Amino acid sequence: MEALFREVAAMIALVLEAIAIVLIAFGSVHALLRTARLLVAGSGQVGARRVFLGLARWLVLALEFTLAADVVRTTISPSWQDIGQLAAIALIRTFLNYFLERDLERAAEVSSATAS
Repeated sequence: MEALFREVAAMIALVLEAIAIVLIAFGSVHALLRTARLLVAGSGQVGARRVFLGLARWLVLALEFTLAADVVRTTISPSWQDIGQLAAIALIRTFLNYFLERDLERAAEVSSATAS
């Protein structure tokens, strides 16, 4: 029974990682296309900031999926090493998420202040 759970957990983790890869790829291509459009139009720094924030949203979402995959992987009989690695990965991703989300919130504040 434990072997079955391991197989199911591995498949779920693989699907979650695949979703994260698709999200990163989609966000990157979208950012690349927007950057090319900005270069052609000669737009300034504001446009570049919007591209960065758009990519940041995709990265934050992808980070959540990769963290979920890591949690699923360590659910069945984890060793202390697995738990330690998961904690380190979760800490790094939490910091990345924090700074990306902080940038997104600042951009929303600036956007609402300029709209008023």
